[in-house]
Amino acid sequence: MASRTITRPLRTAIRRAQPACECANSISSRTVSIRQFVSSTSRREVQWDTDRAERPRWAATPESMKAPYPWKPRDPANEFHCNEDPDKLDRFYVKLLGRGGDAMLTDEVKWLAVTHKSFDQGRRGFNDRLAFLGRRILTLQTNMALVHSPIATQTQSRPARSDDREPFTHPALEGLANLSEVQIGQILTKERLANLATEWGMREIMRWKPRNASNLNASGVDVVLNSCTYAIIGAIALQRGGLVAAEVAREKVLKPLGIS
Repeated sequence: MASRTITRPLRTAIRRAQPACECANSISSRTVSIRQFVSSTSRREVQWDTDRAERPRWAATPESMKAPYPWKPRDPANEFHCNEDPDKLDRFYVKLLGRGGDAMLTDEVKWLAVTHKSFDQGRRGFNDRLAFLGRRILTLQTNMALVHSPIATQTQSRPARSDDREPFTHPALEGLANLSEVQIGQILTKERLANLATEWGMREIMRWKPRNASNLNASGVDVVLNSCTYAIIGAIALQRGGLVAAEVAREKVLKPLGIS
C-alpha cells in the first residue's frame, strides 16, 4: 500500500514535467482555422445557389447549361436584341386577348409562348410543343368554319349529273364539299398569319435569333411569327381549356382573316 501511494505522486510529477509538443498544438490550431474557413465558404455557396434557383428560367440562362467559355465568337454587326421587359409583354397580351389578357397565362408560359428555339440556343425553353397543339386547334376551327360557312356553300361547284339519280341532300351535309375544294394551306398561309401577328405587335416582343439581323425576312421571320401565334393558342388550351382556346382562335385569328 505504501509503495502505491509513493508511485502515484511520482507519475503525476513526471507527466507535468514532460514538455508539450508545439507541432501538435500548431496542427490543431490550423485544423480549427481551416474548418472555420471551409464552413464559411460553404454557407456562401449555398446562399448563392439559392439566389440562382429563385431566378425564373425566362429571365436568365440556367447556370448548369452555361459553358465555361463562349464556343462561338460574337459578331457585333449581327447583334440582335430581344424584348426582356415583362410590362411590354403584358401590354401585348392585353392588346391581343382584351382586358385581363395579361393574367390569362402564368409568367413562365407567357414568355415560353413567344420564345423560338433559336433564342439562347433553346436553353430557356421554346414553344415548339405549344405551337404543335395550337396548330391542331386552329386547323380544327378552320375546318368547322368552312363546313358551316354559307358563302362557301353557295359558291361551291356542283357535280355534273350523268343520269336521273337524285343525290341525297341534308342541311348538315351541305358544307362537307368545302373541305375537299378549299385547302387549309390556302387559307392559313404563312404570309397571312405573319401579317396578322405583325398587326398585334408580335415582332417587338417575340424572342428569337435571326441568322442575318439585317435581313429578317430572309432569316425566316414569318415562320417564327406563325410559330408564336400557334403557341399562344396552345398555351391557352393547356391553362384555360379547349373552349377558351377555340374562342380565341375564332375571334382573334379566323375572324380578322375573313373566316367565320
